[in-house]
Amino acid sequence: MTYDFQLQFLPSEIGALAKRYEDNDEKALQAGKNIVGGQYTRENLKTIFLWKTNGRGQSRLLRNTDAEIEDALRLADNAKTERAAIAVLSGLDGVGVPVASAIMTAVKPEVFTVIDFRALESLGVTSYTMGADLYLAYLQACRKLSSQNQVSLRALDRALWQWSNERRSRRKER
Repeated sequence: MTYDFQLQFLPSEIGALAKRYEDNDEKALQAGKNIVGGQYTRENLKTIFLWKTNGRGQSRLLRNTDAEIEDALRLADNAKTERAAIAVLSGLDGVGVPVASAIMTAVKPEVFTVIDFRALESLGVTSYTMGADLYLAYLQACRKLSSQNQVSLRALDRALWQWSNERRSRRKER
């Protein structure tokens, strides 16, 4: 399936939207740096998981052994392709493509970005099946937007999330 990713707001708004993003991702990004430094631990995974899920589904992570977590994080960190990184992480209990994208974003924020319904909505995609193919297409679209607008993938991600969040808040006020 092909997707038509179209930014739903003016590119000139990216900076202001990104600045209004209030979610604190510092702990998750530090956990990602720890992983890059060879600390393939449950604690680092949990920190990123909690950032992405706001605490939903934590019990599923308990089904993974420390060895499985260490192996998956090591393999993803050293993967030669984006698909391989997302696939190995998605093999862990409780880790679907959105959480896998968050893990890889924390590990390599200059290469990966987070996928979720808010970001997809901000790109005009409202009907989809979440999977690796969608993520890889989304990632390429985000890289292109990031390059065209001379912003980091993190700034773009923050702007996409914030636009959707503000849009939904406006709808609730009505």
